[in-house]
Amino acid sequence: MIPRLALSELFPDFHPEWILAEDEDLIVVDKPAGLSTHAPEADRIDDVVTRLRAFLRGRGDADDYLGIHQRLDRDTSGVLLFTRRREANAALARQFEGRTVQKTYVAAVSGFGDRAPRGTLRHRLVPAPGGAMRAIAEASAGRAERGAGREERGRGREERRAGGRKKGAGGAERGAGGAEKGAGGALAITHYRLLERRGDRALLELRPETGRTHQLRVQLAAIGLPIAGDPLYGGAEAPRLLLHAAELRLEHPATGAPAAFRSQLPAAFEAWLAAAPADPYAGGVAAVERAMREAAERRYGVARAGDTTALRLVHGAGDGLPFVSVDLYGEHLVVALFGAGEGEPGAPPREVVLDAAHRLGARGVYVKVRPKHASVIVDARREEFAPRHAVRGESAPDDFTVVEHGLPFKVRLGDGLSTGIFLDQRENRRRVRELARGARVLNLFAYTGGFSVAAVAGGARASVTVDVSRGAIAWARDNLDAVGADPAAHVVVEADVFPWLKAAAQSGERFDLIVLDPPSFATTKKSRFSAASDFGALAALAFRLLAPGGRLLACTNHRGIVRAKFRRHLHEAAREAGCDVVQMKDLPDPIDFPSEPGAESHLKSVLASVGAATAPAAKGAPAAKGAPAARSAKGAPAAKQGAPAARTSQGAPAAKGAPAARYAEPGGARRGPAAPSRSPRRGAR
Repeated sequence: MIPRLALSELFPDFHPEWILAEDEDLIVVDKPAGLSTHAPEADRIDDVVTRLRAFLRGRGDADDYLGIHQRLDRDTSGVLLFTRRREANAALARQFEGRTVQKTYVAAVSGFGDRAPRGTLRHRLVPAPGGAMRAIAEASAGRAERGAGREERGRGREERRAGGRKKGAGGAERGAGGAEKGAGGALAITHYRLLERRGDRALLELRPETGRTHQLRVQLAAIGLPIAGDPLYGGAEAPRLLLHAAELRLEHPATGAPAAFRSQLPAAFEAWLAAAPADPYAGGVAAVERAMREAAERRYGVARAGDTTALRLVHGAGDGLPFVSVDLYGEHLVVALFGAGEGEPGAPPREVVLDAAHRLGARGVYVKVRPKHASVIVDARREEFAPRHAVRGESAPDDFTVVEHGLPFKVRLGDGLSTGIFLDQRENRRRVRELARGARVLNLFAYTGGFSVAAVAGGARASVTVDVSRGAIAWARDNLDAVGADPAAHVVVEADVFPWLKAAAQSGERFDLIVLDPPSFATTKKSRFSAASDFGALAALAFRLLAPGGRLLACTNHRGIVRAKFRRHLHEAAREAGCDVVQMKDLPDPIDFPSEPGAESHLKSVLASVGAATAPAAKGAPAAKGAPAARSAKGAPAAKQGAPAARTSQGAPAAKGAPAARYAEPGGARRGPAAPSRSPRRGAR
């Protein structure tokens, strides 16, 4: 049975205040940014259509029918209209197809300069790499433009009658002009008017005549005015895509009377126009609580999926609250505060943040304090850093179970800076589960064995789980036992990873899937590890243990390693190990870990697939003779001859030459220093 997910009121099917107008024929909503009109994947439930239908059913409506005539991009906010009766479709379709519906948008841009305060943009739009569009300026004007517009509208109607699809001005699909594309792209016409300007920044009113993929975005970018917050077209940094569907005018499908539906411009537009850095904590508890609730809303799909009770509610500057993260574990919250000390510039106000979190409705709230150099903390269990009990409300049991995609994991909220599970790896654990069937899996720097649990659930035939912390490896055994893992096939090993890898290579060990997720920094009695300088050597050791056709999932949260550099490290490591990488795929983060605007994701994850070896392995690492099945003290598979037997959970002796390491966070809480930057780094998980 899945434990109860508290704070369910944070994740309603639909917020009633989002409904702008409703009658028996129409329902018009004010779509927030970040919410797709339609689910991008079949199993997603966090789109407007799915959520609105659930809301209608929940309030007792006999019919949850929604007719779709208009769509908006996920990151475009504003007016979105649906029909409630099939009988209303024909009249509304005629208006959209005949372009008698008047759509008005507002966009924020920079660099407006001395341009005319109003004008008309005419382009032909053609696809470009990376899912973007390219705009080719039209030379015609005046009467020729109007004639081309009439001709283009006629073609559009014919194409739609023939079943063609059309795309919305905000970028979402509504159709496409096949004949126009054949003539050099789809014609796009947009009228603009300057609404307000302050210095280099401006708000523009946009009225599209046509509706094309990314029309407004690509046309403005083509004249040197990309919309703020639009990285695809080079827009200035902003907390979101600053494009808003402000008004929709049409004739009511039942009465024929003029109808206008308007959405208020979100506060983010005025804040960006003012160009004044806002202090998100200046508004006190109420303002911080509001920001937390808005962030929680963006997690609807995870929270309401029904198979997960632990997730991140707030991820620092990615959710507008720099230096703060808030994690939900069942009925309790864990707040992490990063960076400067209390009262110093840039430090979030502790009591304000904790009071705001408590008002979300959790049974209890814990706090973790992570100074700039958390990696030098000797005892992460000290009360000043990680109070053992909740600082608001009731404390949780010393340990309890949360679930992730239906799998159970034991957590401890009051035991140091970490809790037993790194939430940002949720989707990577799901991927391991999907790849593990029949595989022999190696989980390095395993902490409490989350990837190993996923591998077992996915049908791995065997696994080895390696971590230097005795407490973490015992915890991993508990997690594996909870999913019924056979200890003879799924071994846990207490060992320092570097010497273990070298000895395993010498003994000819091979694995079909290896997970490499080291800390940013680590210290043993004899050496220090830094991902920035040592990840390549570590990855080469791991590649040597891959069986032909095997896969390596490599991750780092080190901010000094950008994604391109990380991929380069992996390519070089594969060459050194004599592996032929046939595919290297970047993996996205979970949706509850959004990046800070303008910054790269804190977590870089790459799945590398290899073919047969193309060069001899380095000295001391002979080619595999198969997958030797040497046995541990309790009959579990282990590396032969010199592979560090280390101390397993069954009591096998510790290996010589595998010094016990001490990580920055005792008890296996081993992620690198706390993030002094605006977005909490993964060390703060």
